[in-house]
Amino acid sequence: MSQRHLLALFNDFDGAAAAISELRATSIKGFDIDDLILKSPIEHPEVEAVLGDKPINVQWFTLIGACMGGLLAFFLVASAQANFFAQIKGGKPIVPLPPDFVLTYEMFILGGVFITVLGFLICAGLPAKRSPLYSSKVSEDQIGILVKGDESALTTLKTIFTKHRALEIQEEAGR
Repeated sequence: MSQRHLLALFNDFDGAAAAISELRATSIKGFDIDDLILKSPIEHPEVEAVLGDKPINVQWFTLIGACMGGLLAFFLVASAQANFFAQIKGGKPIVPLPPDFVLTYEMFILGGVFITVLGFLICAGLPAKRSPLYSSKVSEDQIGILVKGDESALTTLKTIFTKHRALEIQEEAGR
């Protein structure tokens, strides 16, 4: 089925929190609670408790980027030095480790930083299309809940929003 969006506007955070709690408690076929977006003009400290825990994956990008940067640097530097094995080194090793560790450390940091920035952009969903529904009232003083669900779930979502005194419910135009 096709997915459609609903935007419900609330006057206060308590009404929006009650609606989200009921959406979380009710199992609605065709609606996933992870597709819910809360929009607010100001910061609410209790929003994390209302929305629940979200997975944070940026640290995995950092770990993988740092390890790959360090390994790549060590192998590139060591292979460049190993190409000159035919030259007389005067008893020195072909691949001297202490100077290579300095460059490996630098690339370890650089790879971690670059891939962390890339991971942040990926996890934040940037660049992204604009939201299909928008109300300028969310920028002024109202709280918006944007949900995505199947057409069969829209009536249930609308009844939950009206039950919790939503001021306005906008629906995405049918396709």
